[in-house]
Amino acid sequence: MQSATGRWVVGGDFFGRDAELRSLERRIHDRNHVLLSGQRRVGKTSIARELGQRLKAQSWAPVFADVERAASEEDVIAELARAAHPVRGLGARLVEGASRWMRDNVDTLSASAFHVKFRAELTAGNWRRYGDGLFDACANHGQPVLLVIDELPVFLSRLLGDDDGARRADVFLSWLRSAFQALEGGSPVAVLSGSIGFAPLVERLGIPDRINYLYPFEVRPWGRDTSIACFRRLAKSNGLQAAEGVAGAVYDTLGLGVPHFVQSFFARLQDISDMRDGAPVTEADVENVYRTGLLGPSGHSDLMHYEIRLREALDDHTYDVAMEILAEAAVEGVFSTDARRVLERLSIGKAEAAPERVVEQALGVLVHDGYLQPAPDSHRFAFRLLKDWWEGRFRGRHVPLADRDPGAGGSGGR
Repeated sequence: MQSATGRWVVGGDFFGRDAELRSLERRIHDRNHVLLSGQRRVGKTSIARELGQRLKAQSWAPVFADVERAASEEDVIAELARAAHPVRGLGARLVEGASRWMRDNVDTLSASAFHVKFRAELTAGNWRRYGDGLFDACANHGQPVLLVIDELPVFLSRLLGDDDGARRADVFLSWLRSAFQALEGGSPVAVLSGSIGFAPLVERLGIPDRINYLYPFEVRPWGRDTSIACFRRLAKSNGLQAAEGVAGAVYDTLGLGVPHFVQSFFARLQDISDMRDGAPVTEADVENVYRTGLLGPSGHSDLMHYEIRLREALDDHTYDVAMEILAEAAVEGVFSTDARRVLERLSIGKAEAAPERVVEQALGVLVHDGYLQPAPDSHRFAFRLLKDWWEGRFRGRHVPLADRDPGAGGSGGR
């Protein structure tokens, strides 16, 4: 088992998700389209890739498209076509409605050249025709097709930056739903996923029914036993000597078994061992790596990803509200019901939507995407690493919401 930081894994490097894969396989074989959700870095892409590999061994044709960089509907269709092009027999069908040059040369084009030429065939307004052609090609392929579309919510959020973005997102999702529903239990079968929540996005747009044909499947963080087992497998495979309590200390220090960070922890401890000529790592090394590595400058980009994705998921005002919630939960240890009421009062007049609605939307995304978890009369961080990082950023800068209460009449007016 290789150490993997920042990349998806399959085969011998894939670990700890057999139950999830069995359930997903069953859904796909029954021709159910799936909405794969879960918090950041929990391994959704790896699960989808491993699912594709296992189905390929069963004579399926897996197609994986990442549309994170797409800026238009045409870009999405072109990326879907690029991903489908290498599948034997699909390339020619994809260009049946394209120019003669494309039809004559499709079999000699590399994937990148095909993408460029196919994208040039797409103009504003014709993306649906080519999209329908893509679905027809998959439906008539000799093998059942698994179509994985990753980061679709990121693309839709980018659309919302345009004046007409909400309408275009509605049109695109309506088309996609119609295209899949028209298959009547045939191929392709879809798995849609993303690093920002799909369900909160369509709720925010007021069109939750656009994804009601998708079976919701949540990927949760590993429990303590699985996290420890993964660390020990990595240590054995890579020759790392570790004191008895190190694997458990890694989980306890993180506070949650997020696979990416278990892997990152292992890689940093392995670096320490290498610099000591293979000497065993200890629980003291775990705490040092946590403070100076994961929470330090070298871990900054990993954790900034959480804030970047949050900005992509929310409009400006709701994002500001979400940041207030996170700062309060990190510095005060909890975002209480009382703090929520204060934040609602502070938000009066700052957006068209009612303050209660804005706070509710922000909390919905924060819970759905794994930042916070509900507790009696409050919300708290579920992930210690994320709490400690946010607390480090806002300690000394965040004024508790109770001290800013516009309805307090006393200290709230400071």
